[in-house]
Amino acid sequence: MKELALKHLAIIMDGNGRWAKERGLSRTKGHEKGANVIRDITTYCAKDPEIESVTFYAFSTENWKRPKLEVEFLMKLLDSYLKKELKTYQDNGVRFQAIGDINAFSAKLQKRIQDTQDATKENTNLTQMLALNYGGRAEIITTVNALIAKGKMILNEDDISTHLQTPYSDIDLLIRTSGEERISNFLLWQLSYAEFYFTQTLWPDFTAKELKDIISQYKTRTRKFGGLA
Repeated sequence: MKELALKHLAIIMDGNGRWAKERGLSRTKGHEKGANVIRDITTYCAKDPEIESVTFYAFSTENWKRPKLEVEFLMKLLDSYLKKELKTYQDNGVRFQAIGDINAFSAKLQKRIQDTQDATKENTNLTQMLALNYGGRAEIITTVNALIAKGKMILNEDDISTHLQTPYSDIDLLIRTSGEERISNFLLWQLSYAEFYFTQTLWPDFTAKELKDIISQYKTRTRKFGGLA
């Protein structure tokens, strides 16, 4: 049986807060540990010749509802992460791209995001996308409105697919950590025929070894896309 291809991997990183609580730590410590895991998983994916893109759900449009101090910490963590990880991107040939509405962020953070995208745009081993102030419904609405503004009154699937913020193919495999089994408004269009894998592991404990095992299990599945095997 031919193995399934895995070009685009998506990950909902869940469990930072619970990981910290179990250890009597503040939630911010969980987020810090989780950021290190992003580096490890990105580096692993960059070395896999088959994986072209990995998209991490980093901050959703609903995450603004969290306590103000936690949101402020997450913004600072993102800024420091991008500053620190630029060398990792360059050493591993990773192109960084943000998806979502970053206009809600501070001017300083927007500049950091744009500068990182510019500095890594020629890298070709892997595209790492961070979904930032992202919501699947908002992405579809924005895409449709933009096409209408261009005079497009009747839309087809190709119109929408090619104008979304993730023009790197549909998702092949979605992984969500921490035992939760929902997609939480993430990549609604792109997940139409994705395979799902839910693990009990909290994100700060997730490893490249577990990812490798999940990918091996994924490759034993049969994807029918609505047809017959």
